[in-house]
Amino acid sequence: MSKISVPEPADIPTTTDLVVIGGGIVGCSTAFWASRAGLDTVLLEKCETLCALTTQVSAEAVRCQFDEPENVEMMKASMDVFEHFAKIIGISGYDIDFYQQGYLFITSTENGPKTLKDRVRRQHSWGLPDVEYLDGDEAARRFPYLAPIVTAATFRQRDGWLSTQRVTYGFAKGSSARIFLKTEAIGFIQDRWGIATVQTNRGTIHTRFVVIAAGPFSGKIAELAGVKLPLTIERRQKAIIHSLLVPQDGAMTIDLDTGAYWHPVVGGGLLGWAEAVKEKPSEPLDYVPANWDYPAKTMKGCAHLTPFWEKIATTFKQEDVYASAGQYTITPDAKPILGPLVEVPGLFFNGGYSGHGVMGAPEGSRRVVEMILGHLQPEDNLFRRERFAELEVKKERLMI
Repeated sequence: MSKISVPEPADIPTTTDLVVIGGGIVGCSTAFWASRAGLDTVLLEKCETLCALTTQVSAEAVRCQFDEPENVEMMKASMDVFEHFAKIIGISGYDIDFYQQGYLFITSTENGPKTLKDRVRRQHSWGLPDVEYLDGDEAARRFPYLAPIVTAATFRQRDGWLSTQRVTYGFAKGSSARIFLKTEAIGFIQDRWGIATVQTNRGTIHTRFVVIAAGPFSGKIAELAGVKLPLTIERRQKAIIHSLLVPQDGAMTIDLDTGAYWHPVVGGGLLGWAEAVKEKPSEPLDYVPANWDYPAKTMKGCAHLTPFWEKIATTFKQEDVYASAGQYTITPDAKPILGPLVEVPGLFFNGGYSGHGVMGAPEGSRRVVEMILGHLQPEDNLFRRERFAELEVKKERLMI
């Protein structure tokens, strides 16, 4: 079992095999897989608790329904971890509050049936045979809360939502890593072999391997080692509404026409909509404020294809609503950067999930550890940072 503490300077180890920077779900899952692989692992978290920033304010939803085979493959492996979490972390009966009430994508567009049929066909070919295509009539029959203008939908029962805090602490408790809170990485020392030392506000740790997994702060930490990454930071908000009008047996429901989404929580619902507020790239923040009018706007966005939200929007009381915000770390192709930052030997990156960090963390982190151990080769890593440069080379060749 891990030891979680606020260390005294004397507690900081002189050396370790691996330092993981970041105590959200990505960092804790990395420390879990690393310690399980036999690496002496130290995790650094600058806040006073784990799961303090982006992880805890996420929508907490997990799915395999993606439209890229590499994402489907990774999320399937993560879903297997969530479904067998207690056994995998070795803590009998450990509950992550996993509600597998499904993910339902809906549309009202005329070309929606063809678009979603084609998507389901691709997903079946990528190993997701349980994704269902529903025409408008079938969708309305199975999900009576939908508007009659819905023309098509897709659904997968095994998708759903869970407690990110429970998952994060489960990974931490199931590992043998030493976890230091209120301990911030402030610099690196390199020698001719690469990473040699991590400098913290409580002392230095000599190591040859570091994984940066600090969510929106990851890019800034990489810059401490002289590495610039193609990352954009944007605020994302969510609201939790207490209302008996939210169907408690509903699915995670995503309006493909607008991007608004919701899923039930006990006594109400969680909802979000990026388009409710036009966001601009920002610097990483320890505290991310939410807009006071965001919940009302988002309810109206959700009401487009799930009309019960319109009634909630006109009757809710301010004390029934809680809004919060975090930051997405976004890459140019909205897929994570996993693996070595080759200009600094020993420095690895696990981030840029572009809003999919909760669902990608278990398998993405396992793969990063496999790369550290030399079991996963760069050419087999479809999420390597070099893909961006490789794509530019391909474009230039096509223009010749």
